[in-house]
Amino acid sequence: MSDLCAPTFEQLAERLGFSCAEAGGLVELRSPFGLENWTLPVLELTVILGAILALVYAVIRLRRHGDATNIALWFGAIAYLLIIEPPLYFPAQFGIAEHVDTMFAHNVFTVDFLWGRLPLYIVAIYPMMATIAFEIVRTLGVFRRYGTLVGAVCVGFVHHAFYEIFDHLGPQLRWWEWTLDHPMNQPFLDAVPLPSVVVFAALWPMSLAFCVQFFVGRHADRGRRFSGWAIIWRTIVIGLLASIGTVLLPAPATVIGSFTNVTVMGVVYALELVVIAAVAAPVLVKQWQRLRNTPAGATESRYANPLMVRFSVGYLAVMAVLWVTALPAYLGAVDGVTDNGDPVGSLWYTALCFVIAGLSAFAALTVSASQTQKAPAPVG
Repeated sequence: MSDLCAPTFEQLAERLGFSCAEAGGLVELRSPFGLENWTLPVLELTVILGAILALVYAVIRLRRHGDATNIALWFGAIAYLLIIEPPLYFPAQFGIAEHVDTMFAHNVFTVDFLWGRLPLYIVAIYPMMATIAFEIVRTLGVFRRYGTLVGAVCVGFVHHAFYEIFDHLGPQLRWWEWTLDHPMNQPFLDAVPLPSVVVFAALWPMSLAFCVQFFVGRHADRGRRFSGWAIIWRTIVIGLLASIGTVLLPAPATVIGSFTNVTVMGVVYALELVVIAAVAAPVLVKQWQRLRNTPAGATESRYANPLMVRFSVGYLAVMAVLWVTALPAYLGAVDGVTDNGDPVGSLWYTALCFVIAGLSAFAALTVSASQTQKAPAPVG
């Protein structure tokens, strides 16, 4: 619809290779063979499969064990998406155009919603990625030993590692395009806005995990079962409060930046990430070592979910293949731009995230294996 084509979005769409005016309605289907390049359907399939597996496991946990944590996490992530994303796509329609212009545009994929703004895989990546990070931390027993807040910080740390592998590759492969001069995207870490690196990769999953564990998880760990209506209202509250948390947690950087400059704001953003890493990394390592040394018959963790942890390894494998195929163009880039005119992300930062994500998955898998061997019956 032409009346939905803001000038900035129209420019981003043209650079991505599609027309805003010709984008479909509420739902649009395309051939996966007619997309911008072959990596788009591969990404789409991987993420949607992960979201489906996460939902299936959440239902199994609820029906077999009365544990509503995963259901609240999955639909809480969707609720968060529905609150946060639409205003970013249609600032004029939400009455915020004077304050927030179009920050980015997704490319069109096989399945799109909202006139080319919202690919299905973006809907899926919220619960998929949140479940991977949450389950790694939960499998390591962090929530039980260290509490809701520290556990949530660890979820944010793990989520950040998995997400940034994807975040730094997207612009080069034309999965999306950022508005380079948008003030809310400043400063950039190569092709990725630092607010995305910190807020959307670490702080929002941290906020979501805290709300899920506070309202559902800690009660489920004590054996409490929730009615259907209790799950529904708690999930809605989780989505709302997680959204508020995403505004409050980066406030130090945004407030200081409004009184100083972009460089200082970037430093504060980076410091927030450093604090998260300083808390989470030692906790995850110590808890993994503790569980690995737990004598047979001990029940400190009492939870093992190898399904989503194993899928996380598959996700890393797919992303590794995509990165390898993108390396020639990456290495040939001049001033951070490939021969095709696409900006490149940070290779060293991505490599660091691969290491952290891989070690996190390995730790959870080894704990899951040891718990399965010690337990008389499977937990999940």
